[in-house]
Formats: sequence, C-alpha cells, structure tokens
Amino acid sequence: MDEVAGTILVGDSFDPVRGRVVVRDGRIEAVERTATASTDIVLPAFVNAHTHIGDSVAKEAAVGLSLGEAVAPPDSLKHRRLAAADRTELVAAMRRTLRFMWRTGTVSCLDFRESGVEGARALREAADPADVDPFVFGSGDASVLDVADGYGASGANDDDFTDERLAARERGVPFAIHAGEPDPTDVDPALDLDPDLLVHMVHADRDHVSRVADQSVPVAVCPRANAVLGVGRPPVRELLDHTTVALGTDNVMLNPPSMFREMAFTAKQFDVTAREVLGMATAAGADAVGLDCGVVEPGRRAALTVLDGDSDNLAGTADPVRAVVRRATALDVERVVC
Repeated sequence: MDEVAGTILVGDSFDPVRGRVVVRDGRIEAVERTATASTDIVLPAFVNAHTHIGDSVAKEAAVGLSLGEAVAPPDSLKHRRLAAADRTELVAAMRRTLRFMWRTGTVSCLDFRESGVEGARALREAADPADVDPFVFGSGDASVLDVADGYGASGANDDDFTDERLAARERGVPFAIHAGEPDPTDVDPALDLDPDLLVHMVHADRDHVSRVADQSVPVAVCPRANAVLGVGRPPVRELLDHTTVALGTDNVMLNPPSMFREMAFTAKQFDVTAREVLGMATAAGADAVGLDCGVVEPGRRAALTVLDGDSDNLAGTADPVRAVVRRATALDVERVVC
C-alpha cells in the first residue's frame, strides 16, 4: 500500500481536498480528508492527446517552414527525415522523448505513428522499458491494426480511408483523423467517416461544430503547434461548448511534449478556465480512447503527478488548480505515481 498526501485535485471538477490518496495494487483505494503537513499538490497524471513521437529524430528541423513543407505526406522534411533514420536511431530517439514525458508528468500519449506496421513496432520497442504507455494510432493499410491500438489517418484529402475505417470498426478499436488544419475542405469528408477522434479542427466553422456535436466526436487540439506553423487558432471555446476537447502537443520536431507548456499557453490565449484546461490535459484524452486514468477517485488506476507546492515557483499561490495550469513547470514535479 502507498499513500500520497497533500492538496489533492479530486474528481472531474478537480476540487482541492486536503488529505491523502490511498493506493493499493496500482489502484486508488480511497481519497481521504485528513490533516496533513504535506505541501504537495496531487493531480491526475497527464494524457497527451496528440503526438508524433517519430519526429524525435528531427527536433527543431522545421523552424520557419510551412505546414506542407514541414509535415505533409509524403515529401515533407519530416517524412524525408523519417525515411532516412536508422531504426536503432529512431527507437532511441523516441525512447528519450518518452522519458521526458514521464519526467514532466505524462503517463500516456495518443501517438500517430508513421511507417505502417514497422513504425508501430518501433514505437512498441521504444516504450518497452519506459514508464509512459503510448496508445498507438497506426498508419498504412489495415494490417497495422495487428500491432497498433487504433488507426490514425493523415487527413481525408490525402487518401480514401474507408477500408481502414471499416477495419477499425470491425476490430472495435478507435479511428482518428486529422481535420481542418490547413483549411476547412477536409472537415466534412473526415466527419463522413464517423471518426472516434478528430485532431486540430483549426478551421472548423459553425456547421462543422454542429456536426461534431451531433456525432459526439471528441476533438484533440494542439494550439502551440498550430501557432508555430501559422495555420491559425482552433475555436477552443466553441468546441468545448459542444463536445469533449482534449489537449495535445503534436509534432516533437516543433515543440517539446510538455503538457505544462501546452496548458499554460492554452489558458492564457483562449477563453477557457483553468479547470477546463486541466480536464483537457487529463481526463479528456484518457476518455477518448478508454484509458482508465485522468481522474483522482476511488476505483481508478493510480496514475498521479505529484508537484512540490512549496517550490520557489509554486509557494504562495492562491489557487492550486490555477497554479498547476498556468504556472507549474517540470521543475516542480516531485514524482509520478503509476
């Protein structure tokens, strides 16, 4: 049995409770209100709702490039670097990124893994000794589902993904697709595929958002990556008012996969509350693919990030939720319990 004490951000609303979390056999047995001298802040560990970890072989290589030049298949800088990367180099680079994610409080990421079956296998190999457990959205033909956890499509304007969508449905695994990143033309075709997760939706208009609500499709937004590539700002407020919205960091070549940086940017740039942003960084990504984490409550998997609430950075903050979302950094992480 393990106990984690301090100010605990409990449940979907992240209500701050002074007390302790009792953990037994990897699950939360109880959340108890009790006197404690601990100044720690205990929150659900992060789930990064959209990553491209293969980009770990090309960090900062795309600075100043357009979306098409940087990441569009099949001839962008990203895809040239992936094609040229030795497998050993690729696996080592992805493993280091997973270690960074763990140290910054993330226990899982929903990763769009390029290069088909071999790409999915490489990520599995990278994750084998790591503490972060990636949810692998595979690419290529439907055979990737023998290895991956779901299918991740590049975009409805890139190819016809009907067969892959049907294969994912037959296997009972999620189908995710990029939509509305460069422009709005691929949003309706993406929605026609009845996806389980949409990524980006920067150029979603009112009709698109209405369709998202009608189809109950969660959306992963990546505001920092969108800003770096100059494609625009996702309508985060409108999406939150109509569906579940999760937060991702997107391409490792563009930004470090730090949920602290993504939360702070989102909280300060959009019309959202700190509680909404923390939910986007935890429960929303977990719920999108059925992971048993993202919330601190009895019966759930014990996946917790523990911050030093008395660090030089966090000491004296009036609101622990705001402190986590707007101010905390990797330097404030004491440990990750998983």
